[in-house]
Amino acid sequence: MKKNADYTVIYADDDIIVFNKRSGLLIAADRYDPTAPRLDVLAEPEFGRLFAVHRIDKDTSGLVVYARNENAHRELSLQFQKRLVHKEYHCLVYGRPMWNDLHVTLPLLPDGDARHRTVVNQRQGKPAVTDFEFLGAAGPYSWIKAKPLTGRTHQIRVHLQKNGLSIVCDPLYSGNQKPVLLSELKKRYNGDTWEERPLLNRLALHAYKITFTHPATKQEVTFTADYSKDMDSTRKQLAKLYGTDPLAVGQTAQE
Repeated sequence: MKKNADYTVIYADDDIIVFNKRSGLLIAADRYDPTAPRLDVLAEPEFGRLFAVHRIDKDTSGLVVYARNENAHRELSLQFQKRLVHKEYHCLVYGRPMWNDLHVTLPLLPDGDARHRTVVNQRQGKPAVTDFEFLGAAGPYSWIKAKPLTGRTHQIRVHLQKNGLSIVCDPLYSGNQKPVLLSELKKRYNGDTWEERPLLNRLALHAYKITFTHPATKQEVTFTADYSKDMDSTRKQLAKLYGTDPLAVGQTAQE
């Protein structure tokens, strides 16, 4: 597993490559910000041309799959189009949901307002489906698992927002962009609050797991991406303080 500051290579062969990317990296060209750093461009000197088969938000960390040749690109793109790929995201939200499981089917229209945000639009929106699972409360926050069955822009973020929840530090869909500070969670905080560095100050959304059929071997493969350093530090601190760990095996929702 090769690491650098921008990405970790989780798996690579002649047909596919799977990365764990940092928050802030685009997956492919973006018409609104053509100069923003891109994962495919950063990795090209080492791996050659990469073919995007799906997208995750620039601000989201975690799993990204690329094809390494045209045949693999065609096979993988078809799987995404037919919704044969299973994806799992983890996120930290403000507050606590009133549900343990939620099935959302709100149609979405990308670039629907002046801020280029995705909006719910019953007439012009494309079908969008997300299943959510409450993993547990952690003080003022909750951990949520999201399984998008479609791949619309900002789908998880909008579907949560329309159900009364905002992802921590979401710059587009949350009115609250306050970072996660240990001093505000820990009763006996001994550090200097003026010099304190936030545990997390970016979108708390991570592409955690993906399952698909390998385009060459035709075998089902599953990959998981470790939380990035900032999100993992937040997870550990919240688990220590409140006893809820989204990565704990067999964990049930905390009361």
